Amino acid sequence: MVNADKVAVVMGGVMTLKTTVISTRDLAKAVTSGLPKQSLKRTVQRVFSEPKQVNELVYKLVPEATYKRRTRLTQGESEKTERLARVIAAAEHVWEDDQAARLWLTTSHPELGDQTPVDCAMSELGAREVEELLDKLFYGLPS
Repeated sequence: MVNADKVAVVMGGVMTLKTTVISTRDLAKAVTSGLPKQSLKRTVQRVFSEPKQVNELVYKLVPEATYKRRTRLTQGESEKTERLARVIAAAEHVWEDDQAARLWLTTSHPELGDQTPVDCAMSELGAREVEELLDKLFYGLPS
């Protein structure tokens, strides 16, 4: 539903990633080699503007001490960052408005067990649920 280049933009684009992402292969290569730690912060900042909220979510994915001492994320942390960025990019695509996407991403939803889409996207299966729900919303299908 969302192209790799849109996911890369959510993670901070070329300025943050230090590489151009055009294809899924480019994105996979960047994730496999470990994303810059700022890509996680840039991703979270697409949803939250308050520093406290940003740090809470960043440190939920990477422990604070670990995040502070590193310059790059591990492959696993990079995969989590990409997954979150993919969900955010999909929400922005569906809502066609960053503010509306942020509101949707941070509001509990009954189809997600009353979790917020951001919380649900912390796991791979949860992210798939969110993406399925976004597809239904985009195509006007019943949930």
